[in-house]
Amino acid sequence: MNINDDLIVQTEHLTKHFGKLVAIEDLNVTVYKGEVFGFLGPNGAGKSTTMGMMLGLIAPTSGTVKLFGLDIQGHLPHILPRIGAITENTGFYPYLSGKENLVYIARISGGISNRRIEEVLELVELSDRKNDKFSNYSLGMKQRLALACALLNDPEFIVLDEPTNGLDPAGMKEIRELIIRLGHEGKTIFLNSHLLHEVEQVCTRVAIIQKGKVITQGLVKELMKKEKPLQIKVTEPEKAMTILNNIEWIPSVTREDDKILVDVRAEKYAEISAVLAGENIFLTEMKTQEDTLEDFFLEMTEEKTND
Repeated sequence: MNINDDLIVQTEHLTKHFGKLVAIEDLNVTVYKGEVFGFLGPNGAGKSTTMGMMLGLIAPTSGTVKLFGLDIQGHLPHILPRIGAITENTGFYPYLSGKENLVYIARISGGISNRRIEEVLELVELSDRKNDKFSNYSLGMKQRLALACALLNDPEFIVLDEPTNGLDPAGMKEIRELIIRLGHEGKTIFLNSHLLHEVEQVCTRVAIIQKGKVITQGLVKELMKKEKPLQIKVTEPEKAMTILNNIEWIPSVTREDDKILVDVRAEKYAEISAVLAGENIFLTEMKTQEDTLEDFFLEMTEEKTND
């Protein structure tokens, strides 16, 4: 199979100006079939503008957006039936039940059976609350109903704009688990988010955007692959610092509270333990300092700010 057969989203030199404001500049992003792709950046970075152009709601100033190999501007009627989306302003009638809201939307859309409505309610785990009024739903339940709405037409591609915004930790966990489940079922998901922890947990690939420009993109695990210091705790930290600072093959040693961070290659870990043991200094903990997408994001945005 040609790799382009699996290409769901392709933006080429996508740019959007609002007067003198450059919201998006020269955006080049690809999303492949079955990916949970994270579009990550602070509020105001241009994420929602990008999503608007992707859904045909905002016309680009220049560049193109292709979904399923089709240019969004010329083929929108053919593309939209294959997409589901949650935006920040998904509207439901508060006096109708969850199911009644979906029935109403299904009638407007056409071609959606009552069986499918029941299926999506089951998928988002709202079957037991489907007859409750929307106004009585928790924020997490409202977000799950919005996702059910996005899934009514069994879309191939799902766009989620800050789906956990405003939720408590329990609600955020519910939505994250649902996104992971949809990814495992083969759905392609484009997740707009400013929450680094969220993206790190659910996405396989990510693009990081700042001030309308993508500053890096790739596999989450590859972006965070950079070697991190060895973190140790020892019985005599001051003495250990002196010894480690005098070893020529250790570039640097720093102290953080009761931890010592040693900048050293992995194959030298055992040798460090042996050197310290020879001086009657014993390790109580040894591990590689954990890296997170948040660390990487802060590092990248700081570098770009200082350029």
